[in-house]
Amino acid sequence: MFGFGADKTRMITEAEALPGRASPIGTAQTHTIFDRPLQAPVPDGMEEAMFGMGCFWGVERIFWRVPGVWLSMVGYAGGFTPNPTYEEVCTGKTGHNEVVRLIFDPAQVSYEDLLQVFWENHDPTQGMRQGNDRGTQYRSGVYCYCSAQTEAALSSRAAYAGRLRAAGYGTITTEIIDAPVFYFAEDYHQQYLHKNPQGYCGIGGTGVTCPIGVGA
Repeated sequence: MFGFGADKTRMITEAEALPGRASPIGTAQTHTIFDRPLQAPVPDGMEEAMFGMGCFWGVERIFWRVPGVWLSMVGYAGGFTPNPTYEEVCTGKTGHNEVVRLIFDPAQVSYEDLLQVFWENHDPTQGMRQGNDRGTQYRSGVYCYCSAQTEAALSSRAAYAGRLRAAGYGTITTEIIDAPVFYFAEDYHQQYLHKNPQGYCGIGGTGVTCPIGVGA
């Protein structure tokens, strides 16, 4: 999951992006842990969320453990190339981020609770990297499905910024935008750390508590 070689920390333009393909790439059919169809529609009363926090292997494991998360999946979003492969995303020439998309039950876990998990489990001040993973695919991002999510994300970012500054961290670089098209990652990426418990995970938080969500 490490990126070396050419500078992959520069966001490309649409004109520079790889062409991709018209049809989706193959992915898993069933969630390994929840035993539900990975491409299940959002059930009545449930909601969606999407986050980028670095290598999506570790990010998905963080969220599938949260009570109230009904389904989790990894993929690519926020760039230009349609239906990209992992190898294409790793070139830095798709513009996509590694993201986790969630379906959750707001009666069990609020969107604010998920935002707290998001902020506290990575360093949102690092720009186009997360730890040793460098490149635009590892950027911090909140991708919002409605205006209420956008408002909550912006409010939480403002609240967390002061805590991070007080702890000696720099400016938050997290992008907060409307949810882009989500492209499923390949089969082997889905629930990767459940299938490979000793696999690589470069995700780590700052140790700074976010003043929203659970326990706020």
